[in-house]
Amino acid sequence: MRIWCCLCFGEEEEEEEYKKRETMGEREATMERMFRLQLGEGTSESRVEVNLNLVPGEPSSSSAGRVLERGGVDRDSHSKRPKVQSVAPDRDSFLLAPPFQIEKEFEKMHDSSGDHGCLVSDGDGSPFLSYSWRMEEDENVYQETDDLEIRMDLTDDLLHMVFSFLDNINLCRAAKVCRQWRVASAHEDFWRFLNFENRNVSPRQFEDMCHRYPNATQVNINGSPAIHTLVMQAISSLRNLEFLTLGKGQLGETFFQALTNCTMLKSLIVSDAILGNGIQEIPIYHDSLRHVQIVKCRMVRISVRCPQLQTLSLKRSSMAHAVLNCPLLRDLDIASCHKLLDAAIRSAVTSCSLLESLDMSNCSCVSDETLREISLNCVNLHILNASYCPNISLEFVRLTMLTVLKLHSCEGITSASMSAIQYSYMLEVLELDNCSLLTSVFLDLPRLQNIRLVHCRKFVDLSLRSSVLSSIKVSNCPSLQRINIVSNSLQKLVLQKQESLTSLELQCPGLQEVDLSDCESLTNSICEVFSDGSGCPMLKSLIFDNCESLTAVEFSSNSLTSLSLAGCRAITSIELTCPYLEQVSLDGCDHLEKAIFSPVGLRSLNLGICPKLNALNIEAPTMVLLELKGCGVISEAFINCPLLTSLDASFCSQLKDDCLSATTASCPLIESLVLMSCPLVGSVGLLSLSRLPNLTSLDLSYTFLSNLQPVFDSCLQLKVLKLQACKYLTDSSLEPLYKDGALPTLRELDLSYGSLCQASIEELLACCTHLTHVSLNGCVNMHDLNWSFSVDHVYLSSTSSEQPQRYLQNLNCVGCSNIKKVVIPSVARLSNLSSLNISLSANLKEVDVACFNLCFLNLSNCSSLEILKLDCPRLTSLFLQSCNITEEAVESAISECNMLETLDVRFCQKITSTSMGRLRTACPSLKRIFS
Repeated sequence: MRIWCCLCFGEEEEEEEYKKRETMGEREATMERMFRLQLGEGTSESRVEVNLNLVPGEPSSSSAGRVLERGGVDRDSHSKRPKVQSVAPDRDSFLLAPPFQIEKEFEKMHDSSGDHGCLVSDGDGSPFLSYSWRMEEDENVYQETDDLEIRMDLTDDLLHMVFSFLDNINLCRAAKVCRQWRVASAHEDFWRFLNFENRNVSPRQFEDMCHRYPNATQVNINGSPAIHTLVMQAISSLRNLEFLTLGKGQLGETFFQALTNCTMLKSLIVSDAILGNGIQEIPIYHDSLRHVQIVKCRMVRISVRCPQLQTLSLKRSSMAHAVLNCPLLRDLDIASCHKLLDAAIRSAVTSCSLLESLDMSNCSCVSDETLREISLNCVNLHILNASYCPNISLEFVRLTMLTVLKLHSCEGITSASMSAIQYSYMLEVLELDNCSLLTSVFLDLPRLQNIRLVHCRKFVDLSLRSSVLSSIKVSNCPSLQRINIVSNSLQKLVLQKQESLTSLELQCPGLQEVDLSDCESLTNSICEVFSDGSGCPMLKSLIFDNCESLTAVEFSSNSLTSLSLAGCRAITSIELTCPYLEQVSLDGCDHLEKAIFSPVGLRSLNLGICPKLNALNIEAPTMVLLELKGCGVISEAFINCPLLTSLDASFCSQLKDDCLSATTASCPLIESLVLMSCPLVGSVGLLSLSRLPNLTSLDLSYTFLSNLQPVFDSCLQLKVLKLQACKYLTDSSLEPLYKDGALPTLRELDLSYGSLCQASIEELLACCTHLTHVSLNGCVNMHDLNWSFSVDHVYLSSTSSEQPQRYLQNLNCVGCSNIKKVVIPSVARLSNLSSLNISLSANLKEVDVACFNLCFLNLSNCSSLEILKLDCPRLTSLFLQSCNITEEAVESAISECNMLETLDVRFCQKITSTSMGRLRTACPSLKRIFS
């Protein structure tokens, strides 16, 4: 008996597969574990027989007897380890003939530590699948031949059903489990497809494969060497062959002669091959073939006589003549057959009277005469691709049954060709890309659904009428000026970068989206096309980005929800009456002077990008956010937004009291009001804020206010007040805050860059204990920040012996150039202070802070700092950048900060890199030191 090693395809392939084996290891191991878990298999040292029956209590017919016979043997098998006996290869062969992607699975079976699958040839030369098992004896156990097989027992029908869900790789894995699985996985039902694509299979191996599975129905030897020899073996051995794929080689005449012997063949695919000897005609005569592909093949002439053939492709083949005798042919592809002459194409195509689909693209010899003959003989032709055929113009051509017509890059197609296309009343798809001589398209086709016109550089006029038209692709047609479309099904129209488009007429009741971006020649009259009463009553989205010829936009639409006018720099006025408009983009409309939104459904609007806006009228019942920041010349503003909660009118220098009063009357729900740099707002306007019961945030920075009493009287619920750079506020302007208890709900106060004196600041800090955020940045009159002054403050209650509880959390004194000393003792009771920023205070010399909850302290760029005392057990970040403080002072200061994590001492000239160790020793909690 001879033993053949599985899948021995040569040393080079074994080496290549060996490299791939490692990457497949994890996936293979996972699959094997899955099989073992499903079957109840034990460890590698012992395998327990499992009996899975379809009917509980009934042993399967194939296993019950064995279980009874091996009762004693199974008990001994726990002390034995099954192992496959090593065998040496005798000659080339392979196992199971799966697609060659599974070759690595069989190589794993050759490994000395695993189970070995091999083909065993008995005396008559008939190979069959077999495993040789060897049991390694323990010291007290002898070996018996009957004990060697460990069978995972499953009903054969159930096992066959389970294996039908496995691919070839997993079938090979299953074959290594036991003999029953090995036999089941080799069933011919699972190996109907013999795939040798791009594999170096020898004729002997292929012959063995064909003998093993004579009922295989599919063979793929594309890219295998000696394809002629292999395919002849397949034809002679596989009588049930239905699908044959081959290529990348030379096929002799005998193959085509023997093809008739393969009576069951239905599909033949030949690609990138040399057919015959280059002289004789290639005959393909077969009574059962349904599908034939001869792609990218070299030959002189071909003759196809297949009475059952329905699909034929000769794409990119080099024959000069083709004779077809296929009365049932439905689909013919002769694309890129450059050597086929016009007469040969005419003769071949017209012989197929039932033809429905024809691809003759890139056949440069095709003429109108051939198309006329085709139209007369192929009355059922529905699909025609005549792209890249420069000699056709469709003159006197009548293809009445066409549904799809593709004419890409046909130089002969002109406006006169449209009269011929008009006869194709069933046409659904029309493609006219790169038709360089086409100037106009006028079509009234009741079934047209899709049309493409791309890169037609002379195209000027488009007129389409079709009730089912749903897709129009018009792009890069620089001369296009007029478009007229009538359709009940069109929902989206994209006409981007039509630089010459001036006229657009639409009767499209279902149209919802229109994109006319970069149509630079569109004028104001385009607004009439999309307003109520026009042909687009369902329009929702409209884009006019970068349409630079628009100067006045006026829309009245009950359906429009989104409008974009970004980049329309010439627009000076906008009037929108669109009650459902939710989005509008005016980016780049920097010449807009007048804007009317009455009514609109906007929830937010930003007009701060329109610096020339001087007249505004807004009626928006649902608007909650309005930004006029930067509208410096706006003087007339009517704002009727009953749900408005936030208004930002920063830098509206022409905004007056009467406008502010009218706005507060019509927008009673405003919560946040920004009037920064509005110098014309005075006491009258501020008194009108009493109409805003929900006002909690007010910004009056950079104004000329000198009296804040209207604010104190009107804004009783105010929580945030910003008074940056209010130079005209006097020292007594804030007295109501710390003397009379004005604004009891105030939490944030910003007095940065003001002119308040030191005494006013001290009284404010001492008495307004309810403040949580205070900013005193750039206050030049502030000389010290000394909380110890308030111990004996006159405003403290005479009955209280302790400082009151303060709620201050953040204190900012950035850039206070005259401040020299900061003292915050524990008796100040600033238990909530968590952030203190005194950076850029060049004259600051001493800092003494004792705050239990302080986490952040910034003293950067305080170049005069000499004394630093910290009693802040929860401090996590300390910034001393560009300070001249000594190393000893820093070391002493951070020694009590047990939670400090970040220390910044960059550009501190008196602290060197060698000092980092001392600093870390002084404060072990440090994680980051910037030095």
